[in-house]
Amino acid sequence: MAHIPDGVISTPILTLGALGAGLVITYGLKKLDTDQIPQTAMFAAVFFISSLITFPVGPSSIHLLFNGLMGLMLGWAAAPAIFIALVLQLIFFGYGGLLVLGVNTFNMAFPAIIVAIFLRPFLLQKISEGIIPTKRFALTMGAVAGSIGIILTTLLLSASLVFSGQEFAPMLKVVLATNIPLMFIEATVTAFIVSFLVRTSPTTFNIATN
Repeated sequence: MAHIPDGVISTPILTLGALGAGLVITYGLKKLDTDQIPQTAMFAAVFFISSLITFPVGPSSIHLLFNGLMGLMLGWAAAPAIFIALVLQLIFFGYGGLLVLGVNTFNMAFPAIIVAIFLRPFLLQKISEGIIPTKRFALTMGAVAGSIGIILTTLLLSASLVFSGQEFAPMLKVVLATNIPLMFIEATVTAFIVSFLVRTSPTTFNIATN
């Protein structure tokens, strides 16, 4: 459960989510380099498709987000990429809702920004110095990025529900039960993707330094 539907979140949380999403999207567009547009579009498509492939877990289902990977690859540009993907999912499949679009965007984009700020510079520094990161380093970076993406999204989703009404508190057990295994899956997949890209095309990470 990552997409919150309309009619669930309170007005104050909807307002805060819209403001937060507007800020990260605006700054992400400001930092978006022209040469980075094709890569950003590609990852928006990856996010769009991955969210449609769900796996049943107990009474709910899970799907990969790749927001940690997007933060590592795109930097701040991950925010507008995630927003575009969510808009397309809403239009074509009715995922989420129009009023809650800001909250959903912020809940998934903010973790990507955290990865972009705190993890991406370590990778860029090595690559800019012409140093190919070791496989262990790449796997670790990918695993941490993937874990952060899921953990922070889960925390923000839980906070959105709890601060909208205590009646949603029982839903947190389902959210946690489904997202804990997702964290390990996403960490593993992201780790191998980052390791592969570092070894085969390290300059992919350095299209822009945002």
